[in-house]
Amino acid sequence: VQLVESGGGLVQPGGSLRLSCAASGFRFSGYAMSWYRQAPGKERELVAQISNGGGIRNYAHSVKGRFTISRDNGKNTVYLEMNSLKPEDTAVYYCNAVVGTTHWGQGTQVTVSS
Repeated sequence: VQLVESGGGLVQPGGSLRLSCAASGFRFSGYAMSWYRQAPGKERELVAQISNGGGIRNYAHSVKGRFTISRDNGKNTVYLEMNSLKPEDTAVYYCNAVVGTTHWGQGTQVTVSS
């Protein structure tokens, strides 16, 4: 299993970013996918989850209405569209898949600052 995130960067408050996670090594369309984040000095927290077919999506309360998780099973990729970003969204964002065991990507840094 390999998960490779991309799309992070520095953005001003109120801005937007789109994260991508390219998956390989397993039957992507058969598994739910998740995005987590970890801010400095804090525990890793769940941001959003999407079912294998994309029909069920769950969000942390702190991002509901601002973030959208989606997936393209033809491209083996899961996305996280982040709008109205706030400084408190600053964190390393990780892609997650539970395929037998828990698998993580290397993470992508998102910094929201003016």
